[in-house]
Amino acid sequence: MDLFDAIDSRSSAARLTQPGPTPADLERLLQAAGHAPDHGRMKPWRFIAVNGAAREPFANAVALARRARVPAMTEEQLELEREKVRRSPSILVVGCAVKENSKVPEIEQVVAVGAAVENLFLAAHALGYGVMWKTGPAAYDAHVKATIGLEAHDHIVAILHLGTRVLP
Repeated sequence: MDLFDAIDSRSSAARLTQPGPTPADLERLLQAAGHAPDHGRMKPWRFIAVNGAAREPFANAVALARRARVPAMTEEQLELEREKVRRSPSILVVGCAVKENSKVPEIEQVVAVGAAVENLFLAAHALGYGVMWKTGPAAYDAHVKATIGLEAHDHIVAILHLGTRVLP
């Protein structure tokens, strides 16, 4: 796919189904992401696949983060929050591990991670996958971050849901 065609035709998927990216395709997506502009070559991005055994703790952390904001949530509503995470074929959380650097402020590190996410998004589109770029309040929750191995001061820049686009 031509670069400009990819840019012009990419959009967030409304719904996804199986299959998600193969291990080889996921590796290619991460390679593309790693070519993002990065002042100081700090590589502040952290790519965390939330699949297999990691899916349920992440789904639970996201649901509990929502309950912390809306204490009156019922168990049924909590289960619906968990289900939103479970139904995606593949999830990749992209974090920014900010490093102290007098020449590269935090904002530049976060923007570099955003550029890496866009590279990954376009690469996924070029390989025929649909992507949803989400964040929401769970991305700012210290427990959610800890569940996937990030520190409280790190940032979740994207929660990417990847799979095969469901056409209307």
